[in-house]
Parts: sequence; structure tokens; C-alpha cells
Amino acid sequence: MPREKEPTMTHPVIADGNVAVVTGGASGIGLAAAKRFAAAGMTVCLVDRIEERLAAAKEAVAAESPSGTVLTSNTDVGDRAAVEALAKNLFGRFGTIHLLFDNAGIQPGSSIFGPQANWDAVLRVNLHGAIQVAQIFGERMVAGGEPGLIVVSGSKQGITTPPGDPAYNVSKAGLKAFTEALQHDLRNRQGGRVEARLMIPGFVFTPLTRGERVEKPDGAWTPEQTADFMLEKLGTDEFYILCPDGEVTREMDEKRIAWAAGDIVENRPPLSRWHSDWAEKFKAWAAGR
Repeated sequence: MPREKEPTMTHPVIADGNVAVVTGGASGIGLAAAKRFAAAGMTVCLVDRIEERLAAAKEAVAAESPSGTVLTSNTDVGDRAAVEALAKNLFGRFGTIHLLFDNAGIQPGSSIFGPQANWDAVLRVNLHGAIQVAQIFGERMVAGGEPGLIVVSGSKQGITTPPGDPAYNVSKAGLKAFTEALQHDLRNRQGGRVEARLMIPGFVFTPLTRGERVEKPDGAWTPEQTADFMLEKLGTDEFYILCPDGEVTREMDEKRIAWAAGDIVENRPPLSRWHSDWAEKFKAWAAGR
């Protein structure tokens, strides 16, 4: 199978012989990114708690790899002991990890007074799981002294917090704050060679977002488009990798984010974009009227 075209511009750790770990790597954006890392000659470890997806994912990633070095681990990122064991194994085998794509996440749906089990599951994986993966791997990466990169998958829902799925919004808002603090810590370390970036996808058609849909909506990006955009932006110094999609431009994202911040500055009602007294005002403002 011919390998897909590699992006022409990306981060220097994405290089032949280096090692990448991708959580949530058996599907969606994680799988698409893992293929790109493999195509660059990296050894790739796919981490996912859905074991039945891992074998197919390994085969797909190996098909893109010049060396075919692809590992899998059926690990639940919400289980700290399991993450510790995985890190011990991988650092023991390879010495260091050059790239951590901290990407695992779930979205079973939630409501303010909905089932507590959904809230617990989302916060366990999306927030606590992602944080402890970054902590456990990141500490070892820093100690190793080699150049390293930690990319954390956030969400626009963690910034503009639209109504409809508050548990997911809370998890991704917390992850944004954590990743900002992580990068602040890393950049202020004497001689530090590890950095962090925040990946902020747009509307992407993945197993996480497809719901009952069989075909990709016209406005959604594919995981491959999203991975390519991420790799391109990793070649710049941008911390916030804010992805557009087929419906929402960078300009519109900026307006939505600025309006959300304005709710606090101007003391408007929370989520005023969706408030009956403010929704039309936002539309007029965003249109420049």
C-alpha cells in the first residue's frame, strides 16, 4: 500500500528513529496522526482501551511506516497504575519518548442533572486521565534531557462552552487550563527541551462524533485533514492549534472566542450567544453590523 503524502512542514521531533506515543490511537484523529508519525519513520505506540480496534489500527499504521515498527497497548488512561506501568515499560525499552500525543477522550453525552455515571466517566478519562498521562510521561521526558513534544487534545467546547454537553465542556476547559500551565512550567525550566501544545479540533467526523450518522457531513473535516493541519502548525511556534473545518473559519472561531470572553468583561448573561436577549446581537456583531 503506498504511503500517503507527508506534510512538508512539521516539528523537528517528528523524525526518523524517534518514538511517538498516541493515546486514543486506535481511531479518529489519534489514528490519523499515528499514520503520519509512522510515515515520518517514527516508532509508534498506539494506546487505546478498546482492544478490538488495536489490531486493525496497528496494521493500518504499519502500512504507512518505512520500518513497520508499531506497538500497541490496551491501557485505560484513567487508571494511574496502568499508565505508570506503560511508561515504565516504554522508557525502559526506548530510553525516552520524543512525542506524546495525549489524545484519548470519550463523549457519552451529559446534562446538568443527568446520570452521575456519565460525568464520572468523562472526567475520569478526558480530564484526570489526560492530565496523569502528561504528568507521568512528561516528567520522564524532561528528566531524559532530549528534545520532546507533548500535544494535548482539547476542544473548542472547552473554550466557548456551548450548551448541550456540560461534562465534556468541563473536562476540556480543565484540560486547556492544565496544558497552558504545563507549557508555562516547561518553558521556564533551565535548559528545558520539552514543550507542550494544545490541539483544538473543529468539527471532525470520527467515531466519537458520528452519532447515528453513516456518512460524513459536508461541513466536517476528516481525521486525516485534521492531522495534516496539526502537523503543519507544529512546524510553527503556535501553542494554540486552532483548527477550522468545512463550516467554521478561523475568523469566525476568533469572534466566538472573543464574544465568550466578553461575557465576563461586560458581565453579560453566561452563554449569551444562546440567550434570547443576546443571540441576535451576537450574530449582528459577528457579521460586522
